[in-house]
Amino acid sequence: MRFRHRRVAAAAALAATAVLGLPACSAVLGGEESLVDADSLVVGVKYDQPGLGLETEEGSGEYEGFDVDVALYIAGQLGIPRENVEFVGLNSAEREEKLDSGEVDMVVATYSITPARRNEVTFGGPYYVAKQDVLVRADATGIEGVRDLEDMTVCQSEGSNSVDRITEGLGVSVERREEDTYSDCIEELRAGDVDAVSTDNLILAGFFAQTPDAFRFVNNPFTDEKYGVGLPYGDIEACEAVNKAISRMYQEGDAAEMLDRWFGETDLEMVYSVPQFEGCD
Repeated sequence: MRFRHRRVAAAAALAATAVLGLPACSAVLGGEESLVDADSLVVGVKYDQPGLGLETEEGSGEYEGFDVDVALYIAGQLGIPRENVEFVGLNSAEREEKLDSGEVDMVVATYSITPARRNEVTFGGPYYVAKQDVLVRADATGIEGVRDLEDMTVCQSEGSNSVDRITEGLGVSVERREEDTYSDCIEELRAGDVDAVSTDNLILAGFFAQTPDAFRFVNNPFTDEKYGVGLPYGDIEACEAVNKAISRMYQEGDAAEMLDRWFGETDLEMVYSVPQFEGCD
């Protein structure tokens, strides 16, 4: 039985105890459940971000990219074989919802750790610290950094905080355009309907690598984007196990191999050292 089904069953048991007036601790034998007890996993990943999480063929249910590799590595360290890992494609706005509902057990989807999100999600990691950057059309001039975007139109994916980091974080006034996904933003940029797309440099590098003649990677990063592994809220045991897996992934060179596989052909300056973890409390 998949972990999410056990978690839903546990929630139902707790609800029943509330009706009966019984102590909640009697509802779930063996105490709180954790992903470390799972024998299979459903992992939420992006479906439209080349190099990170991309469905290889629409409707195939097969995904590839750095985030996918990281998820499979962590699952292996938890003792879950590849054939018992199922991937579900999602966009930025769906991550908390699908994790909270139990539709997915784990989210590895360029999921930046923020104080607000930590109120709903327990994060392992980060497994990589990206930096926000800017992508423009190849013929764009006068844009060498984020402050050059003043009064321009910048696209972000729904559920992202990218434009807020420009306007509120840096005080640069831009017009926000929001689309369902970053692949939609890239098409808006290609068509000339927006001036720039600004988000994590790993995301931008993946799109840039597909059509380098069409775009220019500004490559002048700002802010740290700590990619976390989204876990059910309160699953501290799983968080600690995930952090151990990430440490091993870097120490044994697997992380470097993954990063080079997906981004080695770009000009992106990558980090190969173990990220500083946020803590599991």
